[in-house]
This record gives sequence, C-alpha cells and structure tokens, in this order.
Amino acid sequence: MASRLRLFSVPVGLGLVTIAGVVVLDQITKWWVIEVVMQPPRVIPVTFFLNLVMGWNKGVSFGLLNQDSPYNAWVLSALALAITVGLLIWLARVRRRGLALAIGLVVGGALGNVIDRLRFGAVADFLDFHAFGLHWPAFNVADTGISIGAAIIVLDSLFGGWETPKNKGGPGSAGADPKA
Repeated sequence: MASRLRLFSVPVGLGLVTIAGVVVLDQITKWWVIEVVMQPPRVIPVTFFLNLVMGWNKGVSFGLLNQDSPYNAWVLSALALAITVGLLIWLARVRRRGLALAIGLVVGGALGNVIDRLRFGAVADFLDFHAFGLHWPAFNVADTGISIGAAIIVLDSLFGGWETPKNKGGPGSAGADPKA
C-alpha cells in the first residue's frame, strides 16, 4: 500500500512526549518539595534571587479567583480539562515541531495543576523569585510549562506561520508571469 495511515506524525509525537515529561517532572518536584523539603514548611534561601517556599494556590495564575469555595477546584479543573481537549485537537493537526512542543508544554502544565487540584484542592507552588525586595508570585514546574508554551504559541502566531505556497508567482514557477 503506497500510502500508510499514520496515527502520529513526528510533531504530534513530540507534543505527546512533552506533555508526559512536563506532568512527570511537575509531579516529582511537587512530591519532593511537599514530602521532603518542606517538613516543616519554611522559607529556604537558594540564591540571592530564589527561595523555596510552600504555597497553596486555590485560584488560577497569580492567585486570581483564589477563594475558599468548595467547588473552586472542580470548576477550575473542568475548565482546564476543556481547554486541554481543545489543545489536543489542535495538536493532532499541527505540522510544525515548535508549535507541537509549545502545545505540549501548555497541556502538560495544565494537567499537572489539575492533578494537584483534584488531590489537594489547590495547586502546590514553591518557586519564589525575588529582586530588590519584590517577590514574583510563587509558582511551579507546571506554571513554567504553561508560560513558556504560551509565549512560544504567541511568537509562532506572529512570526512562525509565514510559509509561502509553492508554485505561486515565484521566479521560475508555473504561476509566474513570463513577461515580468
């Protein structure tokens, strides 16, 4: 058979491996911080700009919607899973590796945080970057994946998708005007 049905293209495979890698790395680091490092919870200076802390975020990024509603974890998890389904559909259609990697980072991060919400009712945050007395809100590996992936998606949408179709008016192409 000349054409074979392929379940996964290289970009889709890269995206799926990225998802798995982010989820595993996120969950391992959270386990390590919760069970080993933060016994008892405290602030641990690592460098002049980084501390390890233990924070529980019941909301979304940067503590938005951080309320004590008993439904918060379920609603935010359902929303994240719905967005994840949309991103997985997009991933199935992607043909560029960079975009597949970016989608994988976002989906992996979203799933890592969903696992926390369902296990603990909140997301475990432990990376506390600071400078000149100002602290960035604490975050984790999943948040990093989401942020980097989203930035790559934005950059790709601005600069990555400019592919010119073949044989459309270029010199020597079938569609070129021979008099030009």
